[in-house]
Amino acid sequence: MKLVIQIPCYNEEEHLPQTLRDLPREVEGFDEVEIMVVDDGSTDRTAEVAREHGASVFSMNGNRGYGRAWISGLIEAVERGADVVINTDGDNQYRGADVPALVRPILEGRADIVVGERPVMEIEHWSALKKFLQRLGSRVVRRLSGTDVADAPSGYRAMTRDAAIRLNLFNHWSPSLETLVQAGRSNLRVVNVPIGVNGPTRPSRLMKSMTHYIRRNGMNMVSAYVIYAPQRLFGLLALLFFVPSLILAARYLILVYGFGSTGHVQSVVVGAALFLC
Repeated sequence: MKLVIQIPCYNEEEHLPQTLRDLPREVEGFDEVEIMVVDDGSTDRTAEVAREHGASVFSMNGNRGYGRAWISGLIEAVERGADVVINTDGDNQYRGADVPALVRPILEGRADIVVGERPVMEIEHWSALKKFLQRLGSRVVRRLSGTDVADAPSGYRAMTRDAAIRLNLFNHWSPSLETLVQAGRSNLRVVNVPIGVNGPTRPSRLMKSMTHYIRRNGMNMVSAYVIYAPQRLFGLLALLFFVPSLILAARYLILVYGFGSTGHVQSVVVGAALFLC
């Protein structure tokens, strides 16, 4: 059994050494553990630092963004013979000591994907708004995927080789939400495991500001509904036009045939336009 721990990185020369030092080189249940840094076109010494600390390096063709680096690393890990793949971040926000807990449900045959559940309400450097958005995003993913995921935005997760092969991303900004929706719709078993977090080392690159975070995650949620639940989304939008058109049609029929009134062409025109919409 081979475990590959992939770390998508862009200019993480400063924080990568501590991340790599914390990750285990041996994990019970696996004959081989490979730590693979996915270098997303870094302009500093990220690749050199990774090799100096015993990690292999898979280099992207330029800076492609976190989502593309994540899925490219996943494909590369599978091609390198991984039976299980763990994704973590290069800024050391996740604890390497939690790796055995992440893979345990897979080794026990209880899960295809394991998500590290952070103690969100206890993270002091998170604002109340960010905590609310985390819970909102997780709720949307639960409804779309049919899974019981508790911390959908968490990037610390493990998955089997079969689960990794099934995933195909449309959104390349952040893959956390979409992969869980695909997992649920592919009948993959998703399990939560409590994990700890380290203190912040640098500002988040995915959240340049709270406004940016809200806008991008809002678009992600809408995109997920468009792709994975189009009948629900467009059906609701259609009702917003259909119900008023029905009311106007009923008004016209009642006035003309019930009371013998004439005219009321406006109701017909507006009602027909709304019905077409």
